[in-house]
Amino acid sequence: MNSALVTRREGAVLILSNNNPAARNALSPEYYHAVMDGLRAASTDASVAAVILTGEGGHFCAGGDLNQLATRRAMPLAERRIKLEDLNHLIRAIRDCPKPVIAAVEGAAAGAGLSLAMACDLLVAAKSAVFSVAYVKVGLTPDGGATSFLAEFVSRQVLTELCLTGERISGERMHALGCINRLTETGAALPAALALAQQLAQGPEVATARIKTLCRVAHHHSLEEQLALEADYMVEAQGSEESLEGIGAFLEKRAPDFARLRSAE
Repeated sequence: MNSALVTRREGAVLILSNNNPAARNALSPEYYHAVMDGLRAASTDASVAAVILTGEGGHFCAGGDLNQLATRRAMPLAERRIKLEDLNHLIRAIRDCPKPVIAAVEGAAAGAGLSLAMACDLLVAAKSAVFSVAYVKVGLTPDGGATSFLAEFVSRQVLTELCLTGERISGERMHALGCINRLTETGAALPAALALAQQLAQGPEVATARIKTLCRVAHHHSLEEQLALEADYMVEAQGSEESLEGIGAFLEKRAPDFARLRSAE
């Protein structure tokens, strides 16, 4: 176990939990690398069907460690950029992982913590959770894809307001904006995320990975690009063992057993 990360399994679900509760799970290089290692391992492990990102001690992630960030003013610009790429690599690792990645958010998800939560494929949060694009309050600008992810849900005016004010956004408002899939009572985000992950774990592995890709790129693709990619995936899926099992189960009026195909790999 990496000290920056608590890793555990619940059946086919891998749970990666930020382990810096004294700093409300502020980010660190050790955390970045530990999570990327976990995602890479999950990507090629047939026994892992879904991943949950969460945090120890009642908070998801308070964002960057301001003590560390304060030391970067003395660094050359190129070195600062290298440091920042750790966060970007993690965001890309979440995007590129073929398994669904679910954020389970309690407490604070601020700054890069908000970016991290919204980078996930699905987001489960407590009503009492607090989100914030907090950068402006310390004279910084958003990173980690925060503006890109939020722009998928809100107007330019609302995006500008959230970023320029750095105001706290309740879990209930984030849910109303469409950013949250499941809204829970305090303390119930992880169990709800686990239930969702276990539901997804019953699905077809290859089709799930392709659906994740389709949903990721739909916002950026033209209709023609999306039609072409959907057609490519559908043509391949029609000849797969997964569709043989799924269609066969439907015609035989039984539940499909996609987990059997995964365990046979």
